[in-house]
Amino acid sequence: MDEAGIDVQVLSHGSPATQLLSADVSVPLARRVNDRLHAAVGAFPDRLAAFAVLPTADPRAAADELERTVDRLGFKGAMIHGMANGLFLDHKRFWPIFERAERLDVPVYLHPSVPHPAVMEAYYKDYAEAFPTVVRAAWGFTVETATQALRLVLSGIFDVHPSLKIILGHLGETLPFLMWRIDQALARPGQKTIRFREVFTNGFYVTTSGFFSTPALACCLAELGADRVLFAVDYPYIDNRSGAAWLREAPIAEETRVKIAGANTQRLLRL
Repeated sequence: MDEAGIDVQVLSHGSPATQLLSADVSVPLARRVNDRLHAAVGAFPDRLAAFAVLPTADPRAAADELERTVDRLGFKGAMIHGMANGLFLDHKRFWPIFERAERLDVPVYLHPSVPHPAVMEAYYKDYAEAFPTVVRAAWGFTVETATQALRLVLSGIFDVHPSLKIILGHLGETLPFLMWRIDQALARPGQKTIRFREVFTNGFYVTTSGFFSTPALACCLAELGADRVLFAVDYPYIDNRSGAAWLREAPIAEETRVKIAGANTQRLLRL
């Protein structure tokens, strides 16, 4: 962090965290690992912050754990990794988590995990051995996480919880680039009315995590505006220094750079 000029870094647990565990295991485990993360942050409280891991197998316990970590441990939100035991997060059983996040005014970060086994078999098995990242960072992560976000919008959860805040990494998992086409296609006759662009641009934030592309950044700024883009690195998978150097040199207005580098995150996470 010192070498890269990063003042504060928000820590989280790795994928798939507790999303593939049963309730009897994940509920006590989440509490223990969140306490451990809190202790790590406490060693450098001016430099580190944290997102909670949640035991999604028991959504009400997950909501309670989110509240505990925010109110008692000072966490800044939560991170959920992919599907929860084979279920997409738009399923209404998970809505108590999002209701609590809205009430606490903290975001939920949707982080990728590997695709559903049926998708792995149908889409990737021919190339997974030779190109293992094709099911992860190269493609599979993006498809799964973009689908999670799309389904949340279609589910109507933002009608019920209009102040809910969702964060997507990797500059929005391609959704900003596809915004016009998604919005136009969903507005065609013969289907339920949905205001995809309006919901997405009001409810979602995107980070630069692991995606230091100037053209992709320009797309996100054009579609979402400078207030919705947050700097992130994806350390240790990506080196802190490369991300920080890219943002310093990006051909954007200095006011925009200041927002992305920290002001937006300070506001969203109340750092």
